[in-house]
Parts: sequence; C-alpha cells; structure tokens
Amino acid sequence: MTPITMVEGRRIPLSNLDKVLYPETGFTKGEVLHYYATVAGSLLAHIHNRPVSFLRYPDGPDGQLFFTKNPPPGTPAWVKTTPVPRSEDLSAEQVVIADLPSLMWAANLVVEFHTPQWPAGSPAVADRLIIDLDPGAPATVVECCAVALWLRERLAADGLHAYAKTSGSKGLHLAVPLEPTPSDRVSAYAKDLAQEAERELPGLVLHRMAKALRPGKVFVDHSQNAAAKTTAAPYTLRARARQTVSAPVSWDEVAACRTPSDLVFLADDIPPRLERDGDLFGPLTDPARAHRLPKEAGP
Repeated sequence: MTPITMVEGRRIPLSNLDKVLYPETGFTKGEVLHYYATVAGSLLAHIHNRPVSFLRYPDGPDGQLFFTKNPPPGTPAWVKTTPVPRSEDLSAEQVVIADLPSLMWAANLVVEFHTPQWPAGSPAVADRLIIDLDPGAPATVVECCAVALWLRERLAADGLHAYAKTSGSKGLHLAVPLEPTPSDRVSAYAKDLAQEAERELPGLVLHRMAKALRPGKVFVDHSQNAAAKTTAAPYTLRARARQTVSAPVSWDEVAACRTPSDLVFLADDIPPRLERDGDLFGPLTDPARAHRLPKEAGP
C-alpha cells in the first residue's frame, strides 16, 4: 500500500521512496522529496503565482523523460491551476505550485520545475529577463562566467541588475528583475544584447544556435524571453547523471570560477548554502528591485 503523508492538512500519497533515481550516487526518491521539503521556502518564492511546466523523469535521468504543461492526470482538486490559453487549446490550464502540499505532490511525480518569465494572469507581460549561457565543448561554465561578467557590466550600464545561477547542467542563467514589460520587447532587448556580446567578444560568444560554430564558444541564448518559453526554476533538481541543482551563485563565485567543478552543486549542498548566504536570488522577488528597460530597447 502506498504510504499517505499529511502535509499541512493535505493527504498526499508518497510512493517508491527507496527507488534509486540517480544511480551514479544512489540518491533515492525519498531523498528527492526530503530535498524539496527542505528548500521549499526559497523554491516556492520563485515559482509563486507562475504557471509551472514539468519535465518528468519518474525512472531517473536514464529513463523516459517527457515535458508537460497540462495538469497531469489525477491532479488533486486542491492543487491550484490557472488559465494559460494556447493557440491549439484556448481552454488550457497549468498548475500553480502555491504551497508546500502542492510542492510535495508535484515532487512525488519526479519533475524538474520550469516557469515562464511572466506571472499567472499576465501572459506575455514579463517581470524578468533571462539569458541562458550555454557552452559548446570544449568550452565549459568557466567560459560562461567570463561572458556573464561582461553581461553584468553591460546590463548595469542600462540600469539593470543581474543575478546568476547555475543551470544545473553545463552553463549559467542570468536573471534581471523588470517592471512589467511586454515579452516581445524583452525578447528584442535580449537579442540585441546577445548580438552586442558577440561583436565585443567575437572569439567567445555566439548569438545564434549554429552547431557548426558552437565548439569552444558560449551561446548567449536570448530566446527564453519569448512568452511561450520556460526556464528551469531556481533550486529545481535536474534530470542529469547526478542530483544537480539549478543553484543561485554570488558574483564573487562567478569571478572566482576556474574549473567546471567550482560551480556544480548537488542537493545536499543547497541547505548549507541557504543557511550561510540566504537566497541569493531573493532580490528577484522584490518589486522594489525591478527596473525598466532602456526607452530605446525593443520593437
């Protein structure tokens, strides 16, 4: 019989707790659930009031992976959803992870959490800008850090403050809190920024996803600012060989990065980091930190 756990008054079946999801380290489903319960306060702050998409990997990263935006079959009635009309389905809805019970229900499905750059009720009106720095081998996160430092200064020249996190895979994500801005305008600004980075750092940066040009360079992916796109949420576990986390990092850590291992964080690394540093992505949830794009930016 599947054990039932009470979480803030909600009955949640938590199944297969001893199942190993990350064979390389022996990390189990029970440990996945414990991780999410431990970091819930910080994770919930960043996915608050945002439609969530799930990358599910119920048999671990070596098993079947599938991406879903629709509420999964069997979603409890008490799990919040929000309308997210799509061209192929004007009545579509998505889950909103509003509290700890919802988080633990979703974590039991074994998922990565992905969110758009806009909150529920405001499709295509972004309150953050995202830049995904993706290295092409033999480039690594070390080269991403060099690009990130350039982008930080360039954004600051426009009055924008960037915050960094690992992707939980190979690269880095930069996030900038914005006053509500149409997504197409944010996308255009991000593309201009990526093109400028390529001009200024021609031996290091690409702004197009051209595989033939990728080796040894960093692709500055501006596309995730499109209203239909999503990005891995801060503190989500990733479906990788080990239980890596998309972890916020300080700019001192970015500047000090000398080897890829310097910016690899596993689930067990995150609670001590939160205790020591607090939520390094916390400013993104503070409306007072949001700023406008330059007037000349965008279409």
